Amino acid sequence: MSLYYSLVFGILIIETFIFALLAVPLPMVVRRPLTKGLAQPFLSPTVQVIIKVILGFILLLFVDTVNRMYTINMEYERSKGAGYAHDRLEILSRKFLAQRNMYLTGITLFLTFTIVRTFGLVLELFDLKDKCSERNLLPGSAAAATKSGGKGEKEQQLSREIRELDEQISLLKEQSEALAKNM
Repeated sequence: MSLYYSLVFGILIIETFIFALLAVPLPMVVRRPLTKGLAQPFLSPTVQVIIKVILGFILLLFVDTVNRMYTINMEYERSKGAGYAHDRLEILSRKFLAQRNMYLTGITLFLTFTIVRTFGLVLELFDLKDKCSERNLLPGSAAAATKSGGKGEKEQQLSREIRELDEQISLLKEQSEALAKNM
């Protein structure tokens, strides 16, 4: 395997490891710092540019291998009827290498886009869980424990306002009943 396909294979191994870390079911105590730590370097604009350049080169390699596959297939079809076994083996060998390189670059590109989307979904999940815990919607959160144990300041103020409004409503009902009797 040539040097650049060896580098693509190394990138594929790294991507597979990162995707496995994202896909393994871990507790949130472990998953949150792990994901934040993995995402931190990729937030840098310099790293993003470098990744885009590398993906551009991998895309060029993919297009080149598809073109090479087409050329080898055409050559194989032409030499099918007439030819020597040695020539045919050499063409089949080149076809195998071109297919291997095409699958290698193609799956690397696919896994890159899958990881980007998975990172986005996991980070969105963290944000939604934070919002739910702030709104006391997530059972087992610290905010839910506060809600069940003691009421917060704002909740106490709102309950006082509700009691005052209930008292005003009962006074108004009594006044309306008294006015109805007078009429």
